[in-house]
Amino acid sequence: MDFMQIVSPAFFILLVTGVLGGIVFGAIPGMTATMAVAVFLPVTYAFEIKEALALLIGLYVGGISGGLVPAILLNIPGTPSSITTTFDGYPMAQRGEGATALRIGVTASLFGGLVSFLILALFAPLLADVAIQFSYVEKFLLILFALTVIAALSKGSMLVGLTSGTLGILISLVGTYSISVGGNGKLRLVPSILAPILKNGFSLLPVLIGLFAIATMIREVETGMKNPSFDDVDLTKKARFDWRLWKEQIGNLIRSSFIGTFVGMLPGVGGSAASILSYSQAKNYSKKKDAMGTGEPTGLIASEAANNGLTGGALIPLLSLGIPGDSTTAVLIGAFTLQGVQVGPLFIGNHPETWKGILTALFFANLVMFVVMFFSIRGLAKIVRVPKYILYPIIVVMCVIGAYATNYGVMFDIWTLLVFGIIGYVGVKFGLEVPPFIIGFILGKSAETYFVKSLESYGTFAIFFTKSPIVVVLWGLILLSVVLSIRNSRRLRVKTKRR
Repeated sequence: MDFMQIVSPAFFILLVTGVLGGIVFGAIPGMTATMAVAVFLPVTYAFEIKEALALLIGLYVGGISGGLVPAILLNIPGTPSSITTTFDGYPMAQRGEGATALRIGVTASLFGGLVSFLILALFAPLLADVAIQFSYVEKFLLILFALTVIAALSKGSMLVGLTSGTLGILISLVGTYSISVGGNGKLRLVPSILAPILKNGFSLLPVLIGLFAIATMIREVETGMKNPSFDDVDLTKKARFDWRLWKEQIGNLIRSSFIGTFVGMLPGVGGSAASILSYSQAKNYSKKKDAMGTGEPTGLIASEAANNGLTGGALIPLLSLGIPGDSTTAVLIGAFTLQGVQVGPLFIGNHPETWKGILTALFFANLVMFVVMFFSIRGLAKIVRVPKYILYPIIVVMCVIGAYATNYGVMFDIWTLLVFGIIGYVGVKFGLEVPPFIIGFILGKSAETYFVKSLESYGTFAIFFTKSPIVVVLWGLILLSVVLSIRNSRRLRVKTKRR
């Protein structure tokens, strides 16, 4: 396909708009890349799928990268993946090297993003080719593995992660058991009094926007929506860009980018795990271990290369297996749903133009991000001053309009938006883990379909324990995930008791 057919003026304008919007969301503490994608998701219904994905991928890349601005200037991670950026970025800003730190972080982000782009282009088609051979049994076990990984790597105990994921699955099953997937057309998990309202279940888009946008804004309102000040940070000092530094850090850059990309491939792990693992490995290999955490560029580079490497990595399981790699790619499923496109093993083969559009968008989004952020340091710093009392009413209106338009004007979708916003706000206070919940919600119906069709095809539970090489590998991964999660939970309890 001709390259110019992909990079049309509309494609590039939406891509740039997405990157700029994502940077703003990432740079304002409390707003994340996931929230940015969720808020703009309804807008994509008006575009062709390539243009829609250009906007959302731009938001994704810009949102992840924008998180380094408050992390360096305010010691506040703009996104969860920017936690380790604060360790060395903020000390650099305190000693008058804020502009230098920002440019180092942006350059590392570009490198990590381009590495993840290359791995996505190479690995996703290969993984899809393997996944095409999966039967209903393998597909069910693959989803089961994804859910155990999410539970094992939740912030709390394994039980909390499993409970959150199971709750998401149960809510996804509310409504009519569709005949199209082997059901009987009857209602399930719905009291008779609510049958007229819940017969169609909950739509994905309002649930996503409620959990990631409305809940976040409710939490911000609770704290007073105060904008932090960075008056004590000096950006007047000329930023140094020493190429000798990058010659010394090439090994760190490559290692951290690969860590971020491959951690991103694990469903539900997220950027914070990628950046923490990358930072710890950088410290292990560093000749200046004692300097890490005091303003050492090594730690800043490791963190930013890893969390931008996450972007391409998280798209690999989404596009090749239909399983989101993180919460943001979970929201991206909504874009494919709006366009009537199903992601999974057949996606790349059936939609080659869309696949090439995704690769093009990811590549150019990283370049645009670098140009915008590298040469606009002082302008970026002012983003954190944008008053939230101006931003949030606009965002709420966008969310309501988007939810209402999901099913062409159904008021129930607005109530769904508000209810799940409250669930996201209250549930977190009681220990609910949102990423396992939402991925459970997304995968729940597919897991049920594959489970039922496996039993219909073979008539016995023994089919899930055959000696097929793929089945054996998947069960091995499931057991390994459970064992590791139990061990981590015990370690967490021991540490808690010692405190």
